[in-house]
Amino acid sequence: MASLGTLLRHVHEVMDGAIAQLYADLDMPDYRPRFSPTVRVLAAEGPMAIRDLAAAVGVTHSAASQTVHQMSRAGFVTLERGADGRQRVVHLTERTRAALPAIEAEWAATTRAVAELEKELPAPLTAVLEATAEALRRRSFHERVTAHHRP
Repeated sequence: MASLGTLLRHVHEVMDGAIAQLYADLDMPDYRPRFSPTVRVLAAEGPMAIRDLAAAVGVTHSAASQTVHQMSRAGFVTLERGADGRQRVVHLTERTRAALPAIEAEWAATTRAVAELEKELPAPLTAVLEATAEALRRRSFHERVTAHHRP
């Protein structure tokens, strides 16, 4: 039987791969599904510092920074120095703005596909993952593993 980590990675790879294929079919092969939360926040809120973007998307600063750098290399965002010179402010490019209808359509289609998938499951996956994330905020997985580790 596969471990929890293996199952989570597999499900993510299958779903993410399907969305990446949709973008490739739309002639956007360098657009990654992980870009969409960032694009949607920037489209709604306007340019912002990576730290603020991380909070708005709900990821770590490191994860947001990595995603932004990937997006910058692919031409979906630009980075400019902030007012104090230390911050980097993320801006959508015209290329990304032109792709917004396709990105929003994919987001809506994915939301509907997840709802359809969840009807086939014994419990809604989204609810289970949200409850899992909350439980891990209350007590980290490191604490849980350490409590059971006996070398």
